[in-house]
Amino acid sequence: MAALRYTLGALLAFIAFNAFGGGIYGMTGAGGVPTEWLAGSPFTTYFVPGLVLFVVVGGSCIAAAAAVLADKRYARPAALAAALIVTGWITTQIAIIGAVSWLQPATL
Repeated sequence: MAALRYTLGALLAFIAFNAFGGGIYGMTGAGGVPTEWLAGSPFTTYFVPGLVLFVVVGGSCIAAAAAVLADKRYARPAALAAALIVTGWITTQIAIIGAVSWLQPATL
């Protein structure tokens, strides 16, 4: 059971660090990413989506990873909540900008 816990914790941490990197990239301008992708969204820049990615997605995943690795009693609901947040993020992203990367379905 410990191997499963460590695997889940590592996966959550991996997603968190990717969200942190993507969030920073978005907040600093997302150079090379077309702003046309934001057409039809309430955003004109990638700052707010980057902030949400960093705080909400990354924050929930790193908190869940810490709970899982520390074997806290709330680890399972935290991991489920983080997974639902990631799923919501990717689903919303695909709905707004379309499927533009193989990473989108791979993350789901």
